[in-house]
Amino acid sequence: MIDWSNVTAAGPQEPGRKPEELQKSKCVLGFVPVVYYSILLCVGVPVNLLTAVALSRLACRTKKALYYYLLAVTCSDILSQLFIIFVGFLLETAVFHRDVPLLLLHSVSAAEFAANHASIWSTVPLTVDRYVALCHPLLHRQISYPARARRIIAAVLALSVASGVPFFWWSDMWRNSHPPGALDAVLIWTHVTIIYFLPCSIFLVLNSLIIHTLRAGRREGERGPEPAPPRRLGKTTAMLLAITSAFSVLWAPRTAVVIYHLHVSSVHRDWRVHLAYDLSNMLAMLNTAVNFFLYCFVSKPFRGAVRDVVLLRGAALYARRTAPHAQAAMNASITSLYGGNHKRSQQDSAPLSPHRAGKPP
Repeated sequence: MIDWSNVTAAGPQEPGRKPEELQKSKCVLGFVPVVYYSILLCVGVPVNLLTAVALSRLACRTKKALYYYLLAVTCSDILSQLFIIFVGFLLETAVFHRDVPLLLLHSVSAAEFAANHASIWSTVPLTVDRYVALCHPLLHRQISYPARARRIIAAVLALSVASGVPFFWWSDMWRNSHPPGALDAVLIWTHVTIIYFLPCSIFLVLNSLIIHTLRAGRREGERGPEPAPPRRLGKTTAMLLAITSAFSVLWAPRTAVVIYHLHVSSVHRDWRVHLAYDLSNMLAMLNTAVNFFLYCFVSKPFRGAVRDVVLLRGAALYARRTAPHAQAAMNASITSLYGGNHKRSQQDSAPLSPHRAGKPP
């Protein structure tokens, strides 16, 4: 059913090419990728849909920007699973053997990269939001609200679609027999910068600042005249660290293999590079299905929302109008909860004046 060699489109052999340059590497995994991606798709899409519904309920109920960012990450993961796993790996490779019109092949490639970029970069505003909430809580009260979160998410999705357009000319690593050229080098380095080096640098810097702030707050509490409760690593912050760490670990092998393919030996010629590329792709795509389990492990409200969805309960869907001073007090309580400082929580939870509470944050 499937020819797992690096099948090149039928046509005359390229003049001046040596036989060893035209040799095709074999996929030693056989049917394993098809089974793996089928299982990943059958598990990943349902759990991500369940996650999206649960996060939608939490977003409607709490009006917190956090859940809008998590919802954007989940929807982007669903698009990645549909475009990359279902269309790219299963339909094109396993069913049609990549024997599809070239224009369609390149169009799907651009859509795959756009979905991939959206999935990764939707985590960046979430990281920034958590950093501001913990390190600058007063500023967080002013700038973090659902309307702004939706605008930021829309901007990220638009930029992701635009960033996928250049990859219409992405070279198929399994299919092309010629070594990577200048255009391939530009696209590969652009790709690894967008999907790994740049977001990971942002995650590393902001997460380091968050941990530094927590440690500094703990030291200040110990040195104060009165013992203060230590600033703990909140569940939301722990979830953020888990999400970004999982991404950094799961995507690192693919980034290394792509750079190796460019500068050392191509996937087409070396079966070992082919094997490494297959395995690294499988590992990277696992990242689209693990967030649900991280949310369930860390967040009690999320587990409750999932339980309501599974049991077909609709009581969680409500949105009450609260008085301006009560809404301000609730927002202050949420901010102080993320900060983890009990004293700051008591101060910020005080109702604002009617004049200030009547204005949007």
